[in-house]
Amino acid sequence: MADQIVVTEKTSQAKDVRAAIGSRYGDVLPAEGHLFDLLEPEDVVPAWKRWSPILLRPEGLYGTRPAEGGNKAAKLRAIREALRTAKRVWLATDCDREGQLIGQEILEHYEYRGQVMRVLFTAQDSQTIRDAFGRAKPNIEYARLYAAAVARRQADQIYNLSLTRTATVILGQGARRVIGVGRVKTPTLAIVCKRELEIRNFVPLAYFEIVATAKVAGGQFQMRHAPQNRIVKHEIAQDVVKAAEGFEGALAVRVEDKRQVPPKLHDLPSLQKLCGSRFGWSASKTLDVAQELYDGQGKKIITYPRAEVRYLPQSLISDVPRIIAGLRVGQSFSTIPVPEPPVIRRGVSGTFFDKGLEGASHHAVIPNVNTIDKLPEVWPRLSSDEKKLFDVIARAYMAALMPDFRYRQTTATLDVRGFEFRAAGRQPIELGWRAAFPEWQPADEKGDEAQLLPPLCNDEIARLYDPKIENKETRPPPRYNEGTLIEAMQNAWRFVDDEVLRDRLKEAKGIGTPATRAEIIGGLKKQGFLIAQGKNIVPTETGLSLFGVLKQADPALVDPGVTAQLECLLDDVVVGKQEMVGAIDAVCDVAERIISKLKEGATAGGPSLLGSVGGNGKGTYPPTPAMKRFADSLVREKGIKPPPGYKTSISICRKFLSEHAPKKSDGETAGKLDPKPVSPAQLLYAKKLAQGKGLIIPDDARSNSVAMSAWIEMNRNKKRRKPAYNRPVGSVAPQAARRKASRKQKIETDAPWVASAPANSIRTLRIPYGNKEVALKLGARYGSGGWYAPPGVDLSPFGERGWLL
Repeated sequence: MADQIVVTEKTSQAKDVRAAIGSRYGDVLPAEGHLFDLLEPEDVVPAWKRWSPILLRPEGLYGTRPAEGGNKAAKLRAIREALRTAKRVWLATDCDREGQLIGQEILEHYEYRGQVMRVLFTAQDSQTIRDAFGRAKPNIEYARLYAAAVARRQADQIYNLSLTRTATVILGQGARRVIGVGRVKTPTLAIVCKRELEIRNFVPLAYFEIVATAKVAGGQFQMRHAPQNRIVKHEIAQDVVKAAEGFEGALAVRVEDKRQVPPKLHDLPSLQKLCGSRFGWSASKTLDVAQELYDGQGKKIITYPRAEVRYLPQSLISDVPRIIAGLRVGQSFSTIPVPEPPVIRRGVSGTFFDKGLEGASHHAVIPNVNTIDKLPEVWPRLSSDEKKLFDVIARAYMAALMPDFRYRQTTATLDVRGFEFRAAGRQPIELGWRAAFPEWQPADEKGDEAQLLPPLCNDEIARLYDPKIENKETRPPPRYNEGTLIEAMQNAWRFVDDEVLRDRLKEAKGIGTPATRAEIIGGLKKQGFLIAQGKNIVPTETGLSLFGVLKQADPALVDPGVTAQLECLLDDVVVGKQEMVGAIDAVCDVAERIISKLKEGATAGGPSLLGSVGGNGKGTYPPTPAMKRFADSLVREKGIKPPPGYKTSISICRKFLSEHAPKKSDGETAGKLDPKPVSPAQLLYAKKLAQGKGLIIPDDARSNSVAMSAWIEMNRNKKRRKPAYNRPVGSVAPQAARRKASRKQKIETDAPWVASAPANSIRTLRIPYGNKEVALKLGARYGSGGWYAPPGVDLSPFGERGWLL
């Protein structure tokens, strides 16, 4: 038997290592990810088999047991047998903390006491691997990396299982499904839900800006009056127009020469954000494509993709000439003017910064220096997606080595009888690194900022003419796509109100890790809490319901800031600022406090999920017209008061009918209340509808023909289109002239109500963003003063929705 072995993280990695070193360091044996799982709570304390609201923290740490699935058992058996005689083990798993855990947990489980060497490589080519074995260090030097991984895994098990059981027992109250709570998963859901509620509750505000043409000796240009406090009254805008018409005055001109350093290199989150916005990729797809470029057969042209920092170590400065030379061979990059010698930027605002790598196990993603000369033969083997991603990585690397972008910023202001008009323009002096991105234009250089100004000098006389009022409207914040959601997870400090804590958390790495964030989002989608809607990701009604109940029970459950603080403590283990047990203690303290609060809420009659978050989706869609007519007839005939929401919730309506409808002789409800199974045609149509619109069919709709009809009726007429904003008369864009005419005609039809009716008979409404069509169907109208209900319109539907002012 061999007296030394090499352990890799997966089979493909083992093949690369064998190709690089043969059997020089012994047999190369692959794992298959984690070969061990943590024990379940009931395996440690039998009494914990029964779910109850307690902290599931054992004495010491949770032990491990062999994992199941795939070829894990066979691979573990091979490693176990080899360990019996091996005097030395070379751990060649991935270079991050998860890779450290995957390799070392095998040795810990079998109490291996031989020599252990740690091999770290950030690229998968043969030369990099050989070099990594040559500079391998004793594994003990990576004890903190292992401790940080153990702390994270143990803390997550205690927190997630304890709060999942507590929430299910206390908040479920009859829900059949487990109410899953995760230290990272739940705050991630909260980020999306908060944004969705912001959008739904958003009420657009109409305002006005004034633009005029300014004439000077050298030509003409646009000037704009856009004060910090928006103009919301049309009369004030007209006053500005009158003041500007024909006005002559002296310009105040400021010209500044400015420079801009190149953007930082990419880590995994920045790649996921860019690919999500530019290509519409999911976070997991970006990682999959990057992984293939990293370790795909015959590829291996980038460094380790699960990067968590955007710097490089100074030791890689020597690789710059070789990488640039290799990239320039390709047609795509040959025209990018990287200077000779390249610009080397060090420090926090630069590219090469050793201190910026503290606590990180790998550097930014860049082209692989050892395979760059093979790029011409590798390129034809790449898929179109792989070419796109490599192009992004390569251009970022080349840009980082190019001069600053230099430009001249000209700002001209004109005091027009107390109203300030402004114009700005930017003229490039030297493109510098911008030459690496010839088709890219930043958002702040579009629109008015992009105009080329004529030569201007201070105190030059300008004359304004043709001032116009532009109708504007505030817009809600955009929905997240997977890339921007990952960025929000990475920058969780933005969700913290405490200024001191915000500053501290800015240095942390957010919630989750680069390697797990895409998996967390994917898990929320599989559970039916999030769904994809085009490029965007939005919560389902079930997800919103879960968020609402957990937030009401204890806001800490859904607070990204709380999780970010815990992540900070776990990250501190890597750099020695925190001990492993201390980090676990901190997570347990938070979990225990939340459990206590949930118990107190239960005693005081706190919120419950009422069985709806388990996935049934009851009460999330209206009853059928027939059900509403039947309910209304019972109200008239029996003189009874219907329950609130019976016209908007099928479950409330069904319960009311069951209680008050006449009974048959055998005790069943008369009429059309007998639950009938869903027909095959209904189910087929519903599945097509759900697939086409990215919806989830509720369980009770699948089992009840009436409920299915209601669900289909509610969803089949909803057309997916760009959001329509409620605009005052005259604010519609010219290209929508036909729609403008119809809306103007509609409002003019309603105008007599406003003129002739008493002021107190017109009810002002607050219609949240996205509810225009519903409001119009209910009888609301929109005029220059906003939404209102004309005399005679039933106000109760608006009251039920909270839309009355």
